[in-house]
Amino acid sequence: LHAIDSAADELGMADWVRATLHQPERSLAVQVPYRADDGAIRVVPGYRVAHSMARGPAKGGTRFHMDVTATEVAGLATLMSVKTAVVDLPLGGGKGGITVDPKQLSETELESLTRSYTRAIAGSIGPDLDIPAPDVNTGQRHMDWMADEFGRVTGRPQPGVVTGKSIAAGGSLGRDTATAAGCRTVVIASARRMELPADARVVIQGFGNAGAHLAAMLAADGFRVVGVSDSRGAIHDPRGLDIGAVAATKAAHGSVIHHDAELIAPEDLLALDCEILVPAALEGAIDAAEAERVRARLIAEAANGPVTDRADAILHDRQIAVVPDVLASAGGVIVSCFEWQQNQREERWSARYVADRLEQRMQHSLDDLWAVAAARDLDLRTAAMVLGVGRIAAAIEERHGLDVARELAS
Repeated sequence: LHAIDSAADELGMADWVRATLHQPERSLAVQVPYRADDGAIRVVPGYRVAHSMARGPAKGGTRFHMDVTATEVAGLATLMSVKTAVVDLPLGGGKGGITVDPKQLSETELESLTRSYTRAIAGSIGPDLDIPAPDVNTGQRHMDWMADEFGRVTGRPQPGVVTGKSIAAGGSLGRDTATAAGCRTVVIASARRMELPADARVVIQGFGNAGAHLAAMLAADGFRVVGVSDSRGAIHDPRGLDIGAVAATKAAHGSVIHHDAELIAPEDLLALDCEILVPAALEGAIDAAEAERVRARLIAEAANGPVTDRADAILHDRQIAVVPDVLASAGGVIVSCFEWQQNQREERWSARYVADRLEQRMQHSLDDLWAVAAARDLDLRTAAMVLGVGRIAAAIEERHGLDVARELAS
């Protein structure tokens, strides 16, 4: 809410619009019973929050984790509203989750849990209302189960009720590389704008789905990826790593640390001499101490919330440009929107068409972001909040403004 208030202050927002943004349009807490393998029925709490539907149906992931709370889900739904607005999608923001440790459940128990959750929230989701997607500890199989169960509840197949489905169940081509591809566009365009070398050195923290794909893409584009890490350690080669070989090593041995390169401490990865740093792993990975050591000129946040507030202030003071996660990691939600549109139109787009539309959307959004930052003399993170919140506020005013004006006049 602090970030929204700061953006509202910058925009000179009316009090009633600010108050609207402070609370979700709809918040649902449900009981989720599921059948355990021993035959017992267990019950866990679940949630689904739609923060704003002023710009379109709510959109956001569904996570399975023991730390899920109503407060966390509401906060994440708010961030999704901003993210979809920053990239100008015809969607609002939502989030959902179940307070459970999925690692303790069998495949049968997970399916029972997911289908039960879908039945519990079925009245609050739908292709024109609220569209869940994968998040922490959920993926294609969970979305396939949700789509199937929603079809059973409503009596007709509606694949557009969720995104992130398997291709066979109506998913979109390009979804598996969407976050990396979107971040690639941000890195290339920002590096060009900042006049960084064509073979700029890149460090990527995290070699999971997004990080590994991004490393391969940037290497193919001519950048030198000089450092990468995963949960077990970090490696460095100032000449540039052979990303294909690194990926093969990780696939064969479980970690990048077995690759033939200099093994370094994970905390030293962020301090490597480079032009571009991409945190693609954990939330809060760059704290104040790490921010003082960063040597990159550009940071692109492929992970969600990788820079703490204090670190962000330090990076700003050091004039290190940070493209925030609401844009840099938005490739996933953009292609999710494409999947929803394909389902609604009963179309199937080619991988090339999806990739081209994603690149165009990311480029236009980045141009909008830099323009707001320049016009208002703001850092990119603050500019992103102003851009996103401003678009949501404009939709709220168009949707409700006349009614509010009548109430104030009466």
